[in-house]
Amino acid sequence: MASCGLRGMISLCFLVSVFVMGGGNLSANAASLIAKVDLSSQRMQVFVNGKKQHSWSIASGKRGWRTPTGRFTPITSYRKKFVKRWNMTLPYAVVLKSSGIAVHGSNGPMGSPRSHGCIRLSVGNAAKFYKLVGRHGLWGTKVIVTQ
Repeated sequence: MASCGLRGMISLCFLVSVFVMGGGNLSANAASLIAKVDLSSQRMQVFVNGKKQHSWSIASGKRGWRTPTGRFTPITSYRKKFVKRWNMTLPYAVVLKSSGIAVHGSNGPMGSPRSHGCIRLSVGNAAKFYKLVGRHGLWGTKVIVTQ
């Protein structure tokens, strides 16, 4: 990692070093894996290198537990993540926000708001998405959530 010199530049230096070393993309437009989540239609479309590969039904946040909208770069992923708050294990979790909002697998019904803010996919589809994120990297993935 290159020396940054100034204390306030450490974060910027880290990001530049990660980018230079091939650890990710700094541009949202450079993402090779893009998941577009439409909350009104309860669907997620997955694009790999600009080509639509998948379209899946989801379950998003129910009343009082709204799924946040915006553009997200995943911060981490887990094959299985136990969440004490809900006393449950989430399969194939791709975490979008530090608050715990994630795309993850569920055996519950899809097609309508039912979650506590997360984006649920069937377990099989969540496994496919998790593998794609692993292949393209966290920095090479963008999740765009719209109303």
